Amino acid sequence: MDNTQRFNNRVENYAAFRPGYPAQVVTYLQEKHGLGVDKTLADVGAGTGISTALFLKAGYTVMAVEPNMEMLDKATETLGKYPGFHAVHATAEDTTLQTASVDAVIAGQAFHWFHVEKSKTEFQRILKPGGLAVLIWNERRVHTPFEQEYEVLINHHGKDYVKVQHRNIDMAHLKAFFTPHAVELEIFTNEQVFDLDGLKGRLSSSSYMPLNSDAGYPAMMQDLEQLFDKYKENGFIKISYETKVYTGTLK
Repeated sequence: MDNTQRFNNRVENYAAFRPGYPAQVVTYLQEKHGLGVDKTLADVGAGTGISTALFLKAGYTVMAVEPNMEMLDKATETLGKYPGFHAVHATAEDTTLQTASVDAVIAGQAFHWFHVEKSKTEFQRILKPGGLAVLIWNERRVHTPFEQEYEVLINHHGKDYVKVQHRNIDMAHLKAFFTPHAVELEIFTNEQVFDLDGLKGRLSSSSYMPLNSDAGYPAMMQDLEQLFDKYKENGFIKISYETKVYTGTLK
């Protein structure tokens, strides 16, 4: 499957039920890396604009670069009211942005879809000297009994989860991407609280899970309902994350 089209028919669930990012991410980049609100950012693989929104709300100018037109349209619908928002229909490997035009490249929950060498070359081209690359992931924790059984459910019903999950990108891969420069990791806590409908939407937002038109969808939802009923507290369930932020220069 073309990676740029993996989220077709999942846009509404993605926008509604994927986790955002803690505001501390912006504070950290401002205080530790000098990324002031006067800077221009490229949010590459912007999707429906979840990471874009984090920086727009803080006052940045953001070029939201996204190859999937359905997702970009959703980002524009949601974020077009911000004067700093600019939609760019393009890929990580060919952003179409001007050379040395941005102060930082952001990739929220997206870098694992990129061609590593080609995207690095493109980031080096569009970044100003000393500009930052900031790679962000919400990594779902698997510590509580619910989280562990939810992971088992995903492995059981997912189509290519093990192959495409972002955990395949580890620190060794990221050090290689940033070389010869250093990369710094900062971790923040994050969580979502769902009722049953929300949990269904969260599960369905992942590209490796069956769609409601797929044969395996009813069985997956039956298992999810049983899992929810087993662990719900006052009608809700919590999913916790570590928000991992990898920051460094590329030129």
